[in-house]
Amino acid sequence: MNSSFAQAVRLVTAREIQARLRSKAFVVSAVILVAMVVASIVIGGLVGKATANDTTPVAVVSGVSMPTTSGLHVTQTPTVAAAERLVRSGAVDAAIVPASGPLGYEVVALDTAPTDVVSRLSVTPRIELLDPKALPGGLVYLVALAFGVVYFASAVTFGQSIAQSVVEEKSTRVVEILMAAIPARALLAGKVLGNSVMAFAQIIAVAIAATIALAVTGQDNMFTVLGPSMLWFVGFFAVGFVLIASLFAAAAVLVSRQEDVGSVTMPVMMLVMIPYVLIIVAYDNPTILGIMSYVPFSAPIGMPIGMPMRIFLGTAEWWEPILSLVVVAVSVVVVVLIGARIYENALLRTGGRVKLREALRA
Repeated sequence: MNSSFAQAVRLVTAREIQARLRSKAFVVSAVILVAMVVASIVIGGLVGKATANDTTPVAVVSGVSMPTTSGLHVTQTPTVAAAERLVRSGAVDAAIVPASGPLGYEVVALDTAPTDVVSRLSVTPRIELLDPKALPGGLVYLVALAFGVVYFASAVTFGQSIAQSVVEEKSTRVVEILMAAIPARALLAGKVLGNSVMAFAQIIAVAIAATIALAVTGQDNMFTVLGPSMLWFVGFFAVGFVLIASLFAAAAVLVSRQEDVGSVTMPVMMLVMIPYVLIIVAYDNPTILGIMSYVPFSAPIGMPIGMPMRIFLGTAEWWEPILSLVVVAVSVVVVVLIGARIYENALLRTGGRVKLREALRA
């Protein structure tokens, strides 16, 4: 890359970054995305603590021997009468008082059987887990959904920004002035690079906010579980977004009106959306996970069908993420070369929609 081309790319990149930072829509959407991630972590932490601290208040007469106090908030009383007074006043849900019989105690309640207390006092058999390291299904789904939403939101937001910018420059003839000063490939490279930098910065902001939220809510144990998959997610995103951005730019350059942007970018949207939809039906299917880990449009998306999710589940060998990343990188090179040819050949053609075949052959 010669110095003049590199300088042109830097100028366009800086221009795209400044345009995004000046856009109120971009700033608001970025803040909303970060806020959603933080809110979900905080709510999850509060719900988890509430569940863990959920205890049933009971009164226990001194001298009564119970099998367990787990899940019970015990108030000791000297007599049966004192325990019954607490039940009648509503201070406790039930009272455990001495009684004749094999257990040596009985449960006293006001008007309904206290099922929570009875279930906690019941004898529970020994439990053996065949796979104690297995992750809860709910956690797997939530992590997959979080990765998918973050990638999908960033890809769509910045991809559409690139498409609208390309069409705006064509419709206002600004591109003719730009082309007189810099080559088309430098213009495309700057657009893709500038938006990729901003998208990557948004992902880093989300990761930092999530880390702080986990630390503040006392969910530090999630760092060990999510850490490796989050790092690989960032790497796949950095490479994979260039592929998506190039496709959006190449598709948008085929038209000259903002009204036509949706029709030409729809195939690209489908390529991003299909893996996102698969999360609903195949997030725990190892066969689909394995296959889609090597498909360029799903491997970087960080969802159950992508490699980062397999890393989270612990089902990927050490060499598989590297191979998957190489597949994505090679795909990026191919797509960027084809996209650059389409962009260069169709950029100055205004009026009607340019056919893809013509843009490739011109």
